[in-house]
Amino acid sequence: MNILDIAGMLEKLRAEKPLVHNITNMVVTNFTANGLLALGASPVMAHAAEEAADMAGIAGALVLNIGTLTSPVVESMKLAGVSAGRNSVPIILDPVGAGATAYRTETGRSLLEELPVSILRGNAAEISHLAGKGGEIKGVDGGEAGNPEHIAELAAKLFNTVTVVTGQEDIVADGKTIVRITGGSSLLTKVTGTGCLLSSVIGAFHAIESDSLKAAAGALAVYSAAAEMAAEAAGSKGPGTFQIELLNSLALVKAEDLEKRAGITVLKGELQNGN
Repeated sequence: MNILDIAGMLEKLRAEKPLVHNITNMVVTNFTANGLLALGASPVMAHAAEEAADMAGIAGALVLNIGTLTSPVVESMKLAGVSAGRNSVPIILDPVGAGATAYRTETGRSLLEELPVSILRGNAAEISHLAGKGGEIKGVDGGEAGNPEHIAELAAKLFNTVTVVTGQEDIVADGKTIVRITGGSSLLTKVTGTGCLLSSVIGAFHAIESDSLKAAAGALAVYSAAAEMAAEAAGSKGPGTFQIELLNSLALVKAEDLEKRAGITVLKGELQNGN
């Protein structure tokens, strides 16, 4: 897999404008929708149990985010997930704050057990807690956990799903292959919802790329490049300007930006070129 493969995925995404069904948290709904629109996808936020299954069945991808949990939301997630599985729609799970409370951890695990999750995306502490290894959690923010490559590979094998562990460097693992993506900006940690948006961007890529590992790696490379561009455009103006510039950069990022900024290293196994 090289920059041309990723640029090709981005071009396909923008041409096809896949429908990404998000059952996400109330804090990030607007930002997530605008980020997906900027990238070129078509977002829909459908939380009601009465329509969640129908919407998931016609979407290109389903993104489940447990940031602001309630029992009705969990019910909708499960209804949507069953429908997505029945219709071969990939599911991306973002276990926000797993480990902070038993309810969050148990919900994340039950979704992984009951639904055919294609990609699990979280920080090291969240993924570590789901895998039963613990780690520091501060509210819904990540703290410290062990080696991210080990955590990603462990979770990938345990849950039989591609696992993305994000942090200063991003790791993607499927149990056989481990890929590291570098880049991005520290300002991503100063704006609420940038990780949640990333999960939805991964969903958009998976809607047009059937290979979960490639979809995740491509999405991470594009997002990291866009974040670097946004940080440069924001300069010293701070996180408010960075948030706006991230939306701009998601709309503007192109192949030459990826070639200049995206760093992808295969740490184990093989990441195939082409389809």
